[in-house]
Amino acid sequence: MIKKIPGEIWKQMQFSGYKNLKKKYAISNHGRAASYNTSVAEDGKLLNGSVTSGYRTLNLHVENGNGTIYFHREVAKLFCAKKSPKAKFVIHLNHKKTDNTYKNLKWATPDEVSTHQQKSPLKIAYKKRQASKTVGLKLTATQVKTIKDSINNPKRKLTYKQMAAKYGVSEMTLYRIKSGENWSKVK
Repeated sequence: MIKKIPGEIWKQMQFSGYKNLKKKYAISNHGRAASYNTSVAEDGKLLNGSVTSGYRTLNLHVENGNGTIYFHREVAKLFCAKKSPKAKFVIHLNHKKTDNTYKNLKWATPDEVSTHQQKSPLKIAYKKRQASKTVGLKLTATQVKTIKDSINNPKRKLTYKQMAAKYGVSEMTLYRIKSGENWSKVK
């Protein structure tokens, strides 16, 4: 028997192949998952699941499916309204991937996801560490200034691939310099 939480609502999860499973599965608006035969209140068993890339998941052996159910996506499907058909991703408003309460989840577009990730405390801390890093760098500040000038020059002759080879870095490094993710302190 599952201990009730005030205001908690349970709904059956409906995913590819759910009708072929022996048990039924439900998720609550508080982000808890359960398996049951008759009803969650009568014979429900609380499921912890596992953690995949920081997200709480449930691995079920489902025919013709991958069987990995993400708690936050199921809670959003059943308890959060989509404001746009372009909103295909679910974000955690407080940036805590294990807090799957419906009030902490929101459907988002790719642009909204990107903007939200940049505000993550972990991302901000990473940027601070990278900005103060002085050991083990492949480029100097002078080289980065030259790269930025070259990237922004409409008449440049070198491609990103050629510039990457010239400076001994990856093309991704050049894109990160351009976006300001890396070397943002160099103008």
